[in-house]
Amino acid sequence: MASSKEYLEYILEQLGGIEEISFRAMMGEYILYYKGRIFGGIYDNRFLIKPVKSALKLMPDAPRELPYDSAKEMLLIENPEDREFLMLLVNSIYNELPEPKRKK
Repeated sequence: MASSKEYLEYILEQLGGIEEISFRAMMGEYILYYKGRIFGGIYDNRFLIKPVKSALKLMPDAPRELPYDSAKEMLLIENPEDREFLMLLVNSIYNELPEPKRKK
């Protein structure tokens, strides 16, 4: 099942207090970027983020889910209504996210 544009727009609205959030559509899903680094995505209308140390510390009991078959597990954001927490989370994980790969 592909994610809806409406759910993407809802999540982007929730992340609205954070500058430099962007997205890219990919095969019916959406990859989310913060300052050019991938931090998560929208998969089957679920908001998932990378399970870096600071995210695990902030969300120790978060369910781990696969965004798609054969992918690495990610953390499910169960309460995207909490804008303050989302801002804290995204800002906290930024330094642990891998740099974007340079195009040749």
